[in-house]
Amino acid sequence: MPKAAQPDLADAVAAEMPATYEAALSELETLVGQLESGQMPLDHLLTGYQRGAVLLAFCRDKLKAVEDQIQVLDGGQLKPWSGA
Repeated sequence: MPKAAQPDLADAVAAEMPATYEAALSELETLVGQLESGQMPLDHLLTGYQRGAVLLAFCRDKLKAVEDQIQVLDGGQLKPWSGA
């Protein structure tokens, strides 16, 4: 019976993706704080960890897309960041 619940858990974790990178990062930071607190029940820890993995992949994909766009704008080469 627990194996039948696994696909539903995965669907729930990935069901709603954040609208923006910033929203995903904010949710991820909140989730990490909750996970590190040690106050979550085991089943919530698993769900939280899985949701965190989804959010992390979302953020990495967004950053990669921006990096690829910058590379195109810079003529195929990434230049060092000189910002403050």
